[in-house]
Amino acid sequence: MQFDVADIEATSKPRMGLWGACTSNMLNMVGVGPFLSIPLVLIAVHGSKVLLAWVLGAVISLCDGLVWAELGSAMPYSGGPYFYLRRAFGEQTYGKAASFLVLWSSVLTAPLLIASGAVGFAQYARFLWPSLQGMGISAVAVGVCLVNVVLLYRRITTISAISIGLWVLVVGTIVWIIVSGASHIPFALKGQLSGGHLDFSPTFWKGMGAATLIAVYDYAGYYNVCLIGGELKRPERTIPYSIIISIVVIAFLYIAMNLAILGVLPIEQSMHSSALIADYMQSISGIAYARLADVLILVASFASVFAVLLGFSRIPYAAAKEGEFFSIFAKTHPTKDFPNASLIILGVLSALACFFSLSTLISLVIVIQTMVQFLAQCVAVVLLRRNSVGHKKPTFRMPLYPIPVVVAFVGWLFILISSGTRNILVGLATTLVGMAAFLFKTYRLQKWPFELS
Repeated sequence: MQFDVADIEATSKPRMGLWGACTSNMLNMVGVGPFLSIPLVLIAVHGSKVLLAWVLGAVISLCDGLVWAELGSAMPYSGGPYFYLRRAFGEQTYGKAASFLVLWSSVLTAPLLIASGAVGFAQYARFLWPSLQGMGISAVAVGVCLVNVVLLYRRITTISAISIGLWVLVVGTIVWIIVSGASHIPFALKGQLSGGHLDFSPTFWKGMGAATLIAVYDYAGYYNVCLIGGELKRPERTIPYSIIISIVVIAFLYIAMNLAILGVLPIEQSMHSSALIADYMQSISGIAYARLADVLILVASFASVFAVLLGFSRIPYAAAKEGEFFSIFAKTHPTKDFPNASLIILGVLSALACFFSLSTLISLVIVIQTMVQFLAQCVAVVLLRRNSVGHKKPTFRMPLYPIPVVVAFVGWLFILISSGTRNILVGLATTLVGMAAFLFKTYRLQKWPFELS
């Protein structure tokens, strides 16, 4: 079955421009992740060379972002990864299995990713509502998921306006944090750069790997625009430039924010703080500003749930339209022209995932996505370059090819190995079950690899 790209482009009605695409990416990237995870990164490296983890995370993300940028420029359709792997590995053969696994992993990881932002929201809510405990935290997280379903139940033009407004609040919060401790940044930077030579022992790199995994989780989301490619203005240019801009801006903000905090609070206090930003603002400006910072972080986490749910709801929709996934995901709103069934299903699954711990959600998201999709996309961009005859060449071509591809591939392997044996086994089991589901589905339909001769 060949993709009817003309039909996809005709029904998607591109509307969102570069500015809206950048804000959607950055909302997805920021969320509540960095506000919760800075202590975890410090613990992983025992308080030393933490800046290296954020730099490594940025390098891996940028190189992987260039992979996404080239693939997205060549195939600017909603549900991007589904098309990337299918075309690269063969639309009638192995590409079918690869694209099915993308759908499989998306339906599993999207709710986990969305729930991680919602659980982070609930945890930060405890600073203002100390009595919030146990099932109350899960209940608040579930509410965040369901409210976002309601907000997204509308046209993409309105969503673009909401995204820009939320982006201003999210980035404004980080800028406020940086400016508040700006005078302390040189002191923290000097400490990070002059803290002795790098330790190349296995123990050090194991800790650095764990820290980089967390950093990459915080950077993740730069590819959100690829999931809604069919709803963009000039997507072949908007996709690559929005990815690059988003990574560079967020990397600068993350590193500056870390240095500001490390310049104000002792490392030991930062490592064991349960509300680091609030402690930081209280140290500088008092309790009133600490409470204000907490409210703004709540807005950031809410915005991340909004952006992730928007992007991932388009992946199963795109495949279902082609008859390659459950038909219910192909349903659209009768008058507003958006995938309402996919949105509702992922929203409900996200609400159910809110009963897992934040650490479990983060680990499973990174491992499953790396095993099923990120490593495969590095291979896909190479295959597509070699087999570009008959296909439209992408408007954007990554510089210094194939170096970014190699760096991204090795970086993902480094992160995967650092995730621990248990997480690797869970990711492998998820992949194998997905393959079994694909084989069962194709056997029943007598499609490849069970086609009758």
